[in-house]
Amino acid sequence: MDNEMKIYTRTGDKGQTSLIGGTRVPKYHERIEAYGTVDELNSFIGLIRDQAETDLHSKEILLEIQDRLFTLESHLAEDPDGALTRSMPLLHENDVELLEKEIDLMNENLPDLMNFILPGGHPLVSLCHVGRTVCRRAERICIHLATTHPVAEIDIRYLNRLSDYLFVLSRHLGRLTNSSEIVWKPRY
Repeated sequence: MDNEMKIYTRTGDKGQTSLIGGTRVPKYHERIEAYGTVDELNSFIGLIRDQAETDLHSKEILLEIQDRLFTLESHLAEDPDGALTRSMPLLHENDVELLEKEIDLMNENLPDLMNFILPGGHPLVSLCHVGRTVCRRAERICIHLATTHPVAEIDIRYLNRLSDYLFVLSRHLGRLTNSSEIVWKPRY
């Protein structure tokens, strides 16, 4: 295959990589940190999807989320001043609305939230919380990146809503696995 992607290129062996568009930057560059963290999030979403064996609907939504996260990663990896030779995939407002719709659907079958909940109760619930916290970190990094580089507002909004989705998904999957929510009881 002539068009096969090689896994190794040797071009990053000295600590640099290329943004989409060709600009070379150090591997610790803010853009690399941003899309690397979204990639980490995407990996956790895959792990959650693999473990959510009985919830086929959530598995479908999680797969769609993974696709959107690849889109978001491409936005973060793009050099707006580089020599871009192809169009980039887009996030749309309906991607954010899908997350909101899914949050509302899951919430219909959950008890009202009256307290803070500690992560845990079931491995799948805990995985959702790990994904949620990685998502919040990705959001913070993207917000910081936006102070010096262009970041689409919808990308940040998507990450914000996704962390909410992962929280509600943790509660939803906790209900499906008959796990008890662990209520935080502050000491005074």
